[in-house]
Amino acid sequence: MAFRSFAIRTFGCQMNVHDSDKLANLLLHAGYAAAEPDDADVLVVNTCSIREKAEHKLYSDLGLLRRWKAAREGRLIGVGGCVAQQEGDALLARFPQLDFVFGTHNLRHVPAMVRAAEAGQRSADVSTSRSLDRFDLPERHPQFEASTPGRAFLTVMEGCDMFCTFCIVPTTRGREVSRPADAIVCEAEDLAARGVVELVLLGQTVNAYGRHDVRRGHASSNGTMRFSALLARLAAIPGIERIRYTSPHPLFFDEALVAAHGDLAPLCPHVHLPVQSGSDAVLARMRRRYTGDDVRRLAESLRRARPGLVLTTDLIVGFPGETDAEFEATLRLVRDAGFVDAFSFKYSPRPGTPAAGLPDAVAEEVAQARLEALQAQVRAQTLAYHRSRVGGEADVLIEGRSRRAQQLAGRDPWHRVVNVAAEHFPDVAPGQIVRVRIAEATPHSLIGEPDASAGAHPGSRNLPVASVPESGFASGAVAIRR
Repeated sequence: MAFRSFAIRTFGCQMNVHDSDKLANLLLHAGYAAAEPDDADVLVVNTCSIREKAEHKLYSDLGLLRRWKAAREGRLIGVGGCVAQQEGDALLARFPQLDFVFGTHNLRHVPAMVRAAEAGQRSADVSTSRSLDRFDLPERHPQFEASTPGRAFLTVMEGCDMFCTFCIVPTTRGREVSRPADAIVCEAEDLAARGVVELVLLGQTVNAYGRHDVRRGHASSNGTMRFSALLARLAAIPGIERIRYTSPHPLFFDEALVAAHGDLAPLCPHVHLPVQSGSDAVLARMRRRYTGDDVRRLAESLRRARPGLVLTTDLIVGFPGETDAEFEATLRLVRDAGFVDAFSFKYSPRPGTPAAGLPDAVAEEVAQARLEALQAQVRAQTLAYHRSRVGGEADVLIEGRSRRAQQLAGRDPWHRVVNVAAEHFPDVAPGQIVRVRIAEATPHSLIGEPDASAGAHPGSRNLPVASVPESGFASGAVAIRR
């Protein structure tokens, strides 16, 4: 029996979102058509295992999907991503309604696994490899519809060699592997030719790109280079107006990368800098290999290189042994570094990680109180920053309609959501850039209105400068040592 349609349900990080895009493209090339889940013959769930809640969400969904599968004869269910990488065959044994399981290194095998499932063969493939073959994927299919017109994710490396005590990524994504620079640039040029104006470079520790080859003197032979040099090559591509990267590790900001934020106009004035904690003692238990003062110096260096640069972050509260004083150190770093926004979470032990066996677990009610206090502090800083932007201008890459149908929503170079009245831009489509004046600040977004030269345009390399909250940084160059 030949299936004609597929749907993908995605949980987790931007890497997972991009993996789902790659998978959709592979299935299109294999002759399947994209559909909504209710109409699909094959449903793939792309999973996340960073937190326990994400795993439980998958198990709950698989239970509910029994009814979806039973509603039409011959339907198939597949599971991929990080939970699949961890559990493998165990998922097939636990969920008889599941037909195939594939790990994070095995996207290319999915069309063949679907064909095998059509013939009644249940299978799991969670094999790992350091081969560059995983990056060898077909170009965009003519029927591929980008979820973010004008913006494209671009994988530059995968895996992580840092082994932070709380993190399962080295297990689920494997060791660091960097793509050859020429392949990255070639894909970026193709994306630019298709109308992409913003690139988002992806990697588990994206700014570690090429570091092993560079350190060993193998960069030229292996086709990699310093991350800052890769950014310069991408910034020179005609049509590419913006470049972002996520998620970097604070340890891998060298002087050349910091300077790139001042030297490369397309490099956005925004860095998402996951710091996890502001306490040196907690950071040591996490095996993060930097201190709070290292982060303060790095933040100042980035803002010296690019005045107005905005920092956002990831934070964990309730890590084993975290005291009130250590939590206060996190609040202090959030204030000192002037983080404009943050993803914040209560610590969730992941099986097989060193932190899962640490003593002195923080009580749930204490962790919850700390999370609420942290989020209150971040909300105050977000609103203060948004208010500082009122009266300024910004180029906004329109993504589509906002939750309010009468508004268009997009993001500015500082990665802030900007909403504008659709009636002011009747001819603007998703993927175009409009120049607006910031008229109003809300806790979660900015409100823009047309300026004297309003309208859609291909973008501007003369980006405006935003103000940031005052902070008590100590002067000095980047101080983190590898």
